[in-house]
Amino acid sequence: MDLEDEVTKKKVEEIIRSEVSVVKENPFVIKQNGCAACYVLFSIVNKIQVSEQDAADLLSEVLLDDSELNDDFIAMVEDIHMRSRHTGTTFAIKNREAKDRYIESNFKNALAELLSDASNLSSDIVLRKLILSHIAISLAQNIGIDFHAANEELYYYMRKKDDETHKELLHSIRSIISKGQRTNE
Repeated sequence: MDLEDEVTKKKVEEIIRSEVSVVKENPFVIKQNGCAACYVLFSIVNKIQVSEQDAADLLSEVLLDDSELNDDFIAMVEDIHMRSRHTGTTFAIKNREAKDRYIESNFKNALAELLSDASNLSSDIVLRKLILSHIAISLAQNIGIDFHAANEELYYYMRKKDDETHKELLHSIRSIISKGQRTNE
């Protein structure tokens, strides 16, 4: 299947519209701790028989090209993950412009913090921080818990397997740095 094909993109757009509509009509199709975005993503995977990564790429591309559908999609995610679950309520009730300003501010602050850490500490520390954050986010999504709880679970596990996890982290950091250096040559 050609992922750049307009027919494929149109099919994906129809799937997204349909699934967003289904969720809006019946939010209970998303199980108790299920993910609304994943529900749409896996509908794409199953309906057009592509990999999860290809479906994620198509989802992003279609939403990028259609701002109205993108707004509907994020509204559905917010309805499920914030309003109906009563999490992030103060964010959820803001208008889109206020949400975007808040995200932009956090985006810029997070980048500035990482750059400051790289300057004041080392790129190894920044990579460690990014890797651990990525793992915690994956845990939070897969388990259905918040990021703070996922961090605590991760650090509990890492304390139990200190030597093993320390070695794996160092290996990953070195591997990322060496691949980055080979790419720059």
